[in-house]
Amino acid sequence: MILVTGGAGFIGSHTTRALAESGQECVLVQRRSPEVPAHLAGLPVHAVRADLADLDALLAVGKQYPITGIVHLAVTLPGPDTGTDPIDASARTLEQFLNVVRAGRAWGVRRIVTASTIGVYGFDNTGALTESMPLSLDHTHAIPTFKKIFELLAGHLSAETSVEIVNARIAGIWGPGGHLPDPFFVTSTLVHAAARHREPDLSGFRTPPSAEDALDLLYARDAGRALALLQLADGLQHSTYNVASGRATSNAEVIAAIRAVEPGFRFALPAAGERPRTWLDIGRLRADTGFEPRYDIAAGVADYIAWFRAGNER
Repeated sequence: MILVTGGAGFIGSHTTRALAESGQECVLVQRRSPEVPAHLAGLPVHAVRADLADLDALLAVGKQYPITGIVHLAVTLPGPDTGTDPIDASARTLEQFLNVVRAGRAWGVRRIVTASTIGVYGFDNTGALTESMPLSLDHTHAIPTFKKIFELLAGHLSAETSVEIVNARIAGIWGPGGHLPDPFFVTSTLVHAAARHREPDLSGFRTPPSAEDALDLLYARDAGRALALLQLADGLQHSTYNVASGRATSNAEVIAAIRAVEPGFRFALPAAGERPRTWLDIGRLRADTGFEPRYDIAAGVADYIAWFRAGNER
């Protein structure tokens, strides 16, 4: 039985579904509700209400369910908009991570898969990004900063305890249930606008997007499956894995894929000339789990538009 923190969220829901489709029961730890969300109804999924910062409440989950593995996706990051003291907020963020490891050790779980991000690589690279590349220690944003801290803690705690902790560096994830608008890339906003026959609202982006902007985009259904494979693999040779498509996809390619499904979508982004392209090398993930993306940009756009047409809001 696999415990999934953040299992009712965007990436977590797809991970929970992938685990269930692999024959696993899942337990979702949720701060607000002890109910299984409607979009996961019918699956072998249980839900408990607990705050990861409350170790006793978290440990009680293991008394109710025989937890054998953990996928840790939930994190409350400190930031200027949280309204809390940054030192206290940082302490809480770290305590949540440590409590997950404490619980995993108490339950004797085989493996904890914890979410990191493509952002740990920074923005000054070109070409394929591999897990063995050195990472900058510069602070740019709370997300990559704390993810790098968690990666270092994971390495230390894996070496000093009996718990195997695996870092999943997750690429740009988009698809059903995703963020609208996504603050980091425009893919979901473009698809949503096309499905609703509207003009995309790009006013929330700090830097206006261009046609040539490119990112390693992984469809959410593939992301959930990759994380499930990392949890269920018999043996892993590494502690860190890129979870990605293994290629860079430009906004122009996204728009072309949208027009193949919605020919009336005539929106275009301005050209800005050639931009450096980076993508995450997924050789480790392929070799150790057999993962291959099932959705290229065309298949993902078609599936996502069908999702919106079925009446889903995001």
